Amino acid sequence: MSSQQPANSKTTLLSSRDKEINLLDLLLVIVKRKNMVFRISCAAALLTAAFSLLLPNIYTSTALIVPAQEEKGVAGAMLNQLGGLAGLAGASIVGKTQEELYVTMLKSEAMKDRVIDQLNLMKRFDKDYRSDVYKLLDSCSVFTTGKKDGVVTISVEDRNPQWAAAIANAYVNQLGSLTVNLNVTGSGKSRSFLERRLSSAKGDLAQSEEMLKLFQAKNKTLNMPEQVKATIAGVAQLRAQLASQEVRLAALKLQFTDSAPEVKTAKAFIGNLKAQIDQIEGTGGGSIPSVGSIPDLGQEYVRLMRDFKIQESIVEILSKQYELAKINETKDVVSFQVLQTAKSPERKSKPKRLLMVLLATGTAFFIGIFLAFVREYAETMPDEDKDRWREIGTFAKVRLPRKFLKN
Repeated sequence: MSSQQPANSKTTLLSSRDKEINLLDLLLVIVKRKNMVFRISCAAALLTAAFSLLLPNIYTSTALIVPAQEEKGVAGAMLNQLGGLAGLAGASIVGKTQEELYVTMLKSEAMKDRVIDQLNLMKRFDKDYRSDVYKLLDSCSVFTTGKKDGVVTISVEDRNPQWAAAIANAYVNQLGSLTVNLNVTGSGKSRSFLERRLSSAKGDLAQSEEMLKLFQAKNKTLNMPEQVKATIAGVAQLRAQLASQEVRLAALKLQFTDSAPEVKTAKAFIGNLKAQIDQIEGTGGGSIPSVGSIPDLGQEYVRLMRDFKIQESIVEILSKQYELAKINETKDVVSFQVLQTAKSPERKSKPKRLLMVLLATGTAFFIGIFLAFVREYAETMPDEDKDRWREIGTFAKVRLPRKFLKN
């Protein structure tokens, strides 16, 4: 009985080895059909090399621009005019960043029209419709923004290196012209709104001041608790910011639709301000909390003082923004700096012919190895499997190769 145990163990070991994949057998299949693998690889290399030589050389020219620091300072100054509660809306109150705005402008048809007219690209590309030139510019131009440094990259590809540089520089020139034009136009509209709103606010301030003076002359001055004074100051500041934001929203609606991110952000900020005002004043919007048991005469004085302080704060903020709008309206300088002017490239950027040949050869090599195993399997296939393949071919109405099914 013990003598049979080693024999059984040996038999089990042999059967397990038969089931394992023998690497030498795999290598034998590859070596056996090395000529086929070699021919497929060489054919792929030659065809890819010939195809790559037919492809034209493409040159890439790049220009770099960065928003001017003083432009960011102006945006910060505008936020400061809103007071300490500007953080309610976060940095998104001004919409997109300056860099993202530049990329959007570069991709617009208004920008493409300017570039087409400057370089007469309709004639250069031999196109009858501007839409066709739009597509060509989209396919050869790439605009990216650096996430860390904020540098805007303008890259243009063309078969002619001089034209690649010319188109890239045209984008830079026309972007400067367009930003100046939009800045003047937008500032002019904002100034017009602010001018009308400021005139109305000054009238309201004069009326509130007159009513407060008449009340004080009739009833003499009343003393208010310090808590009431602080509350009135806070409400006045919020009301002034609310008026400023409503003017800004009206100006934005002239330039954008209601679905634009800038308009949505402004509306959200106005909603936050109104919610804070309601929380302080009460849902009725006319009461001042925490004033204690002030008599009716004192309540009237508080109301008049509150209205006066609100109008005073509104006039103060609108006056600052009005002066800032007038300054921006007269400013005709480009709001970015050119970090790198596009130059005519000396070397092509693509096609990368050597890389194409290497990739095609490597892919063909593995395809050849796969076909080698397929042919080996077809030749060593048992007759039973060949009969099954015939049945599959019959039902699938596919005529299989004779070499594949020969006995």
